[in-house]
Amino acid sequence: MNIGIACYPVYGGSGVVATELGKALAERGHDVHFMSYSMPFRLGHIKDNISFHEVDVNSYPLFEYPPYTLNLTSKMVDVVKHGNLDILHVHYAIPHATSAVLARQILAGEGIKIPVITTLHGTDITLVGRDPSFASIVDYSINQSDGVTAVSEYLKKETLNSCLIKADIRAIPNFIDTDQYSPLNKDHFKLALCPNGEKLLVHVSNFRPVKRVADVIQMFARLKDDGYAVKMLLVGDGPDRMATEHLARELNVMDDIRFLGKQEPVGEILSVADIFVLPSGSETFGLAALEAMSCAVPVIATDVGGLPELIQDGITGFLFPLGDVDALVDRAKQMLDNDDLRMKMAQASRKRAIDSFSKQLIVPMYESYYQEIIDKVESRPLSLEHQS
Repeated sequence: MNIGIACYPVYGGSGVVATELGKALAERGHDVHFMSYSMPFRLGHIKDNISFHEVDVNSYPLFEYPPYTLNLTSKMVDVVKHGNLDILHVHYAIPHATSAVLARQILAGEGIKIPVITTLHGTDITLVGRDPSFASIVDYSINQSDGVTAVSEYLKKETLNSCLIKADIRAIPNFIDTDQYSPLNKDHFKLALCPNGEKLLVHVSNFRPVKRVADVIQMFARLKDDGYAVKMLLVGDGPDRMATEHLARELNVMDDIRFLGKQEPVGEILSVADIFVLPSGSETFGLAALEAMSCAVPVIATDVGGLPELIQDGITGFLFPLGDVDALVDRAKQMLDNDDLRMKMAQASRKRAIDSFSKQLIVPMYESYYQEIIDKVESRPLSLEHQS
């Protein structure tokens, strides 16, 4: 197939999943065309069957803000026509689904059918979709898509409950390259970080308020106060980074914490971790947790959103109530006090990543769904495409 993928190129879940999906599809022999305003950061080297089409955002005196949605639409029309695309797969409702629906209508006027699949990732529904100024266009863009997927059953239900959606939604979970994210022998790295045999806790996020990184620092300080030999790595960056550093200094634990900033890939860092901590206020799936699990690291996370679909409480890690730092500390102590339990959870985490969320399992689901939607659109009169 010739597949067009539109996504945000920045550090974040939807861009990561879209880029990794495109790379996996290319490995399976498909031609993949990425469209965005800059190179997706996970894309790396361009291969023979992977193309990147930059969306130019021109400045005109007439426009105070460049109309990116229209520029993206124009790029989609051009790539579909000259790349002979079979399908457009867009990630995130705004503006990608909106642009794709408009591009489909333009192309229908020229006698070209192009199916549109929209994948919902989370904040396009839980945040943007609930904003009254965007709600109508989010609903329209989803309903006008030929196919719609969500990255978890939780997000599917949340979309149907909070939006006026008539379209069918297929839940296809996020996936992981279990070869890239695998346990590695990094004893020298671990020794440099933990010279006295300390246990290493890791948190990875974009340091936004919803990630509740302060809870991680509070937990870590409590563990130190209770005499636990632990170190902490914090990976990522964002608006709460400065406040988090300030809290670590205030609680006198900064000497045992390293702020590494944005790191990619994080597989080598995760391979030296003993526990991964994710106290988020909202997670529609929990890709960072899956990356840790694939590296055989048990996860302690809040029991919110899609995380219970990923983490098996008491088997691959622990779930705890949102905002309950006492419970978070208690779960961490259970792992730190019992090496056998922690190692058993580590092995179970790796097994779950392979058995339920590997790219070998999930990418064929997308291929099958592509063909299903292509067949549906092919059977539809072209006149209906133009009217939609």
